[in-house]
Amino acid sequence: MKAKQKILFITTLLMTMLMVALVGCSSQETSTESESASTEESKTETATSEEESKTEYPITIKHALGETVIEEKPERVVSISWANHDVVLALGVVPVGFSAANYGVQDDSGMLPWTAEKLKELGEENPTIFQDTDGLDFEAISDANPDVILAAYSGITPEEYETLSQIAPVVAYQTSPWVASWREQVTYNSMGMGMEEEGKQLIADTEKLIQDKANEHPELKGKKAAFVSLNAADLSKFYIYSPTDPRGAFLAELGMEYPESITSQVPEGSFYIEVSAENADMLNDADIFVSYGNDDTLAALQADPILGKIPAVERGSVVIIGDNTPLAAAGNPNPLAIQYSIDEYLTLLSEAVSKLK
Repeated sequence: MKAKQKILFITTLLMTMLMVALVGCSSQETSTESESASTEESKTETATSEEESKTEYPITIKHALGETVIEEKPERVVSISWANHDVVLALGVVPVGFSAANYGVQDDSGMLPWTAEKLKELGEENPTIFQDTDGLDFEAISDANPDVILAAYSGITPEEYETLSQIAPVVAYQTSPWVASWREQVTYNSMGMGMEEEGKQLIADTEKLIQDKANEHPELKGKKAAFVSLNAADLSKFYIYSPTDPRGAFLAELGMEYPESITSQVPEGSFYIEVSAENADMLNDADIFVSYGNDDTLAALQADPILGKIPAVERGSVVIIGDNTPLAAAGNPNPLAIQYSIDEYLTLLSEAVSKLK
């Protein structure tokens, strides 16, 4: 009897130990599975959170003509007026429609060379280009079926803005018509595309390019400069672009400065001033100035009884950029234009400064 009890006890003990081992193993597997599930859930939540942080909609963009609300990331991007499409392309997106370039184009493509190069790089052979020199082609813009219309650098009127807004949300200029630095063009157009972070990176990359190139020309730093528009056939007046105009602002980025004799005369919000010949001494403090023209322009200036007395003109410290050429168009810069033309532009500026000696 005692032997049987002993056998029963041992058998019961072994069964109990086996059950405990099985339960422990099951518990460990359940715990591991639970931890794994928790980890995967955490990863999913993190990824979702990061994605949501990049696409916080709706986006509201305030500008000079009101404010624009973009409900979701645009898939079809249209740009109008000057250079806005180059920002879109620089961000790696092909617009479904954009305005033809109306200055500096050397063929009938409606595109400047850097635009054509980037489109080719992105694999677009037949872009939709609006012919809007005589006014916006609202029908063509509507036919492009845009999700957003970019016009951060433009001169659209309030009436045009209202009409465009019936087609799609419109990103207009921040302060005044035709006053937007290349940074503003990138900042607000990229916001309108739902690519604000990519826009910031594009600005940083372009700033580095400009700084690296400017560092190769230390002779420009601190020199007084201005960007002028004149017509050698009629020198009774000329125009000076303001330091806030992209052409003037870019000279500053290259290390140069506008003379106070000019800055004090520019009304706030204006991108140029008209100057009569008798007030040409406004340019006397400029070490150099840049203008559009041809091979005869400098000679015509030097022969003029009034403008010929401007010190920069007397010594030939004038950069004459061929009128209606790509370089002339690039004087109003954007990231693609800067990359394409900066070496040529800096060489011309350096040659003008060298005549100060």
